[in-house]
Amino acid sequence: MTERITAGELSKKALSDTTKYDALEVGHAMADDIGAEIRKSIEIYKPMIGEKEFCVVMVIASDPLIKNLIRRKFYCWPYLPSPRPNQAVFLYNKDKDDITKRLWVLPSAAVMAELAGTSIVVHKRYQTMQAWSVAFFKGTFWEYIRHEHGIDMPSEQEYLLAHREELVKAGCKESETRVSEPFDFSKVAIEKIVDTKTAGGNQNIL
Repeated sequence: MTERITAGELSKKALSDTTKYDALEVGHAMADDIGAEIRKSIEIYKPMIGEKEFCVVMVIASDPLIKNLIRRKFYCWPYLPSPRPNQAVFLYNKDKDDITKRLWVLPSAAVMAELAGTSIVVHKRYQTMQAWSVAFFKGTFWEYIRHEHGIDMPSEQEYLLAHREELVKAGCKESETRVSEPFDFSKVAIEKIVDTKTAGGNQNIL
């Protein structure tokens, strides 16, 4: 019987690895099978979502047990998901059975803050990401994304409000608590954002 390696042993091995990895090479390696993972997610969620178009979301998160381990998570929503650091969102069209748009790609919180908080001229490949980051901190993210891509897809809150009666008829219970107020982006101080993963190696690679 083969003994399984514990999370502690994997973490210790990762921390002892002194190899210098090229961030670009790691990024390409992570992107190699993104298409296949997106397709898997589409096939799982397609029968459950009635809309002709929906969002395919990929987020990158660190493992709670093993340091330096990065996990990619894929899922789909019938509405625009809330923007967050280390997130990529694509638009899927059922009739075309294909991804028709890359709606946005957001880097780590620290990079987003740097892009949005400076007036420096960035390389052409990062200009779109800079615009997304600026819109995020200005609180105009939905408006910017819809205008940029020429879509009118609702946000989560807008979608739930629009389908309230359908959800109630389907058996969903209405919450007796008050609906939380929309997040006030003006309260975000860019200078106070701290990238807690800075010391974790390649934690924030997209």
